[in-house]
Amino acid sequence: MIRHEVAALLAYVDSLDPTRAPLDRPAAEERLNQWCAVLAQVAATAPHPEGRHWDASQAAFRHITTSPYPIKPSDVSRPWADFRRDVLSRHSDPVPNVDPDDETAYRTAIAAQRRAIETGQAMATPRALMPAGSREERDQAAAKRLKQFGSYVPRSVVDALASQRPGMTERRRLAVAGQADPFNVACPWGACRASIGQKCQTAGRPRHDFHDARLTAAATARQEQPA
Repeated sequence: MIRHEVAALLAYVDSLDPTRAPLDRPAAEERLNQWCAVLAQVAATAPHPEGRHWDASQAAFRHITTSPYPIKPSDVSRPWADFRRDVLSRHSDPVPNVDPDDETAYRTAIAAQRRAIETGQAMATPRALMPAGSREERDQAAAKRLKQFGSYVPRSVVDALASQRPGMTERRRLAVAGQADPFNVACPWGACRASIGQKCQTAGRPRHDFHDARLTAAATARQEQPA
């Protein structure tokens, strides 16, 4: 709240409880400065996604009508903190219209959206548990949402996964190049054709033993060596 908004709020408070109004101008100025310092981050009015909009004057009215104690600026700032927390808990960040690969710009856009909601300049985007309409309409909405996101994966995520999984990265590179997968080796023990990652079905071999690409390739090489 800016200074003239705080002054208007104090005038409203004095009209509700004139017995506690300051008696001279210096006292009024001191009280105004105190309230401005506390309410600097409090919005005069703010929207709520469910219609329970914020009004600082209503917070002051509720305190004066329900509490026997003199009103303080914290009696307005505390309800505002509860209101802001409730609004942000119901908010779902929309995708900002910036390059997702630019992490700094993306974070700045998200922070600006939340800051606008915190200060009452924008309405929160509520989280919907289930879209309205028929099943067909929900399926169409889901397809439209998937089309909006597409199959995009940030380059930073791809690079991080590639550094942690070099084997999978190499297999993906060979698949893109149209080359054979060197790790896709059939089981050398008998007639079992279980692929890598599945349990071996060869008689006499424990069923809990999974195929390992490197071990399978090494065993195949040993079998091909002359006796």
